[in-house]
Amino acid sequence: MCGRFSVNRAISPIVSELFNTPYNVETNNNLSPSQSVSTLVKGSANYFQVNALWGIKPVWSKKLIINAQSETVATKPTFKQAFQNQRCLIPCNGWFEWRTEEGKKVKYLFEHTDQVPLFMAGILFQHEFTELVTLTTKPNFKCGQYHKRMPVLIANEDKDYWFQSSAQEVEPLCQHVANEMINVKRMD
Repeated sequence: MCGRFSVNRAISPIVSELFNTPYNVETNNNLSPSQSVSTLVKGSANYFQVNALWGIKPVWSKKLIINAQSETVATKPTFKQAFQNQRCLIPCNGWFEWRTEEGKKVKYLFEHTDQVPLFMAGILFQHEFTELVTLTTKPNFKCGQYHKRMPVLIANEDKDYWFQSSAQEVEPLCQHVANEMINVKRMD
């Protein structure tokens, strides 16, 4: 998954209603690493919004880490504890990938076919600031034509399970979604 996605403030009332909590996001059609991302987490009884910076930089890393592979997130020391205890969802309108066509890079937007928010899976880290890493998985057929990874997308009906279940129990949710759920749009 490339390091860009899109959020539009128009999703705020939809997300607020689905999660029964106040949710406010500013429009950013080119959200990139190190920027603030509005996420949702679950407390003991309710959902609430947490803003986090996208990316972590462990002392051993020379670069910002923005993604974790869902296949190894439960076992890698950098991500294991956050995956067990600090999962979040990132409401968005879609994400971007680039593909080289006829010698030039072409940008594509991946969005829900019903024009509703997508919920990317993520994990939070509490350091000086709250930081975020998104989870990626092997792509479905449609997305695989553009990139070798895609975000883990959690369906609205699985949100409680995502937050309330063990790391092992949520592993099946970290698989790719059906081709029919994703629309691909060329951005000229």
